[in-house]
Amino acid sequence: MKTYKILALMVAMVLTFTACETDVVDPAGLRGEGVVPAITNLKPAVFDVNDPENTFIKFDVDVTPAVSEVKFVVSYNYEKEGLLRVPVKNATIFPAKDVIIYMHEVAAALSIPLDDVEPGDVFTIELLTIQGVKTYRSSAVINAAAVCAYDPEMVSGAYKAVSSDWGVDGPITITIDPEDEYIVYVAGLAELDGLTEDQGPLKMIVNPLNFEVKAEKTVLASIAFDYTNIAYEGFGILNTCDGTYQMNFTITVDQGSFGQSAFTLIKQ
Repeated sequence: MKTYKILALMVAMVLTFTACETDVVDPAGLRGEGVVPAITNLKPAVFDVNDPENTFIKFDVDVTPAVSEVKFVVSYNYEKEGLLRVPVKNATIFPAKDVIIYMHEVAAALSIPLDDVEPGDVFTIELLTIQGVKTYRSSAVINAAAVCAYDPEMVSGAYKAVSSDWGVDGPITITIDPEDEYIVYVAGLAELDGLTEDQGPLKMIVNPLNFEVKAEKTVLASIAFDYTNIAYEGFGILNTCDGTYQMNFTITVDQGSFGQSAFTLIKQ
């Protein structure tokens, strides 16, 4: 039988350390200085792995007049060679509207075959700014994943929920909202603990741009062990190629919290 304990409030001690500075030249550009480019209208934000020749990401970029050029540098963790990092294109007129980067452009710049790109691979595109004679590395980054096109039938139906953190492994059901295909409902999570699931289902919202998932706080069962109103909420990512949801759920009751547990929802 499981033993459930409400997490007690922990008091953290904050320790301050003094770090030594060293003079290191970063070939990628100076860090923590300069202008941070503004990235807007990022759509699409992912690559369709099933259409490698034609798939692209598109966005707008703007900077201050101090910037003469923005370089787009892509990095990719290639299984055969390790981390690769190369420039893929640049912009010199701002605001730069409808900047398009094709997956085949990225693969060519990295000197990798398109066929080697697998579902779930991520291309990180950094924006470097040129100001005068200096190149600055900024926090403006796009993480473009290689995914499959969204198919409601692929991301719904009979599923299995597995969590070693929470200690469950059993059947659940995911259904699509009839008015919004990017909203799904998860039923059966509380039943995996032998509870009467008289509330719910758990509402989850899929971001159509990058397939990140947000689970809204939802009470699933009125009575849970010695507590009341067990609720799930959290975040995660959807693999649109096989329908798997990798989720992190925070599970709470009226009396407190059980903390966060990792769940994998696997299509059957």
